Amino acid sequence: MPGTAERWISAFIATQAAELDAARNTQLAYARDLTDFAEFLDRKTVQIEAADRATIEAYLVDCEAQGLAKSTRARRLSAIKQLYRFAFEEGLRGDNPALQIKGPGRSKALPKTLSPEEVERLLEAAPETGRGDDRMRNACLMQLLYATGMRVSELVSLPVQAARGDPRMLLVKGKGGKERMVPLSPPARQALADWLKLLDAAQEQAKAERGTPPSRFLFPSGSKEGHLTRHRFYALIKEIAVVAGVMPSRVTPHRLRHAFATHLLAGGADLRSIQVLLGHADISTTEIYTHVLEERLKALVLEHHPLAKDG
Repeated sequence: MPGTAERWISAFIATQAAELDAARNTQLAYARDLTDFAEFLDRKTVQIEAADRATIEAYLVDCEAQGLAKSTRARRLSAIKQLYRFAFEEGLRGDNPALQIKGPGRSKALPKTLSPEEVERLLEAAPETGRGDDRMRNACLMQLLYATGMRVSELVSLPVQAARGDPRMLLVKGKGGKERMVPLSPPARQALADWLKLLDAAQEQAKAERGTPPSRFLFPSGSKEGHLTRHRFYALIKEIAVVAGVMPSRVTPHRLRHAFATHLLAGGADLRSIQVLLGHADISTTEIYTHVLEERLKALVLEHHPLAKDG
């Protein structure tokens, strides 16, 4: 990658991290997308500071020719727009050549979810999956996930202090460092209390026998992060699905988050409340869950509208 492009991208990502508290995964995504763009410019012998609208549009055409999804192309254009906006604001160039380019748009696919019966089977299978203490941990993980609709990264990195004192609500740190409160159901509170009691006993024993200090995480592990990783939990939920008799391909941590939202909406919760619970910055993101109302509204019309009645 040419020197100027590398400097621009590094400075842009550093600014995103410092000023907007961009998550590590977001920074890596920017780096991948912008590096790909810079490599395209290099092949076309165009300097990043000299690229014009036609060059950027040619890049998007190239992405489409590679068969990249609409969402991927839209994300890459967004990264390019933000890079040139940064360059303009920093005085690195006098315009933003990507400003007027319209992207392919994002296809708003309906979120795939699970039925209440499938979730119930998963919750019942969790304490039967794994060995020894892992079973109680698994029960706690699943109860918290479904009770709160947390993102998996938020769940596995929960600090143990958040669980102290039999809380009715948990303080969750979400995207961009934004905090929100999520309520706990009675089964989730019980599972949390049971796991915390077991965890404390195990860590006290480890400290007495080996001098191992207690972990600051609710779900500690030997990973470099110090807590259960997202990848391990992804594999774990598949194991739970097998025990529950639910097709593993249908079960992911994020699908439990979808289930949390769709089941709440079907039960009469309002979109604004669900937006707050999920930690969505924009309610338009939450509105996709309204598909669950279709059957209920259809039944309502057929039952109560005078023209829908026989005779």
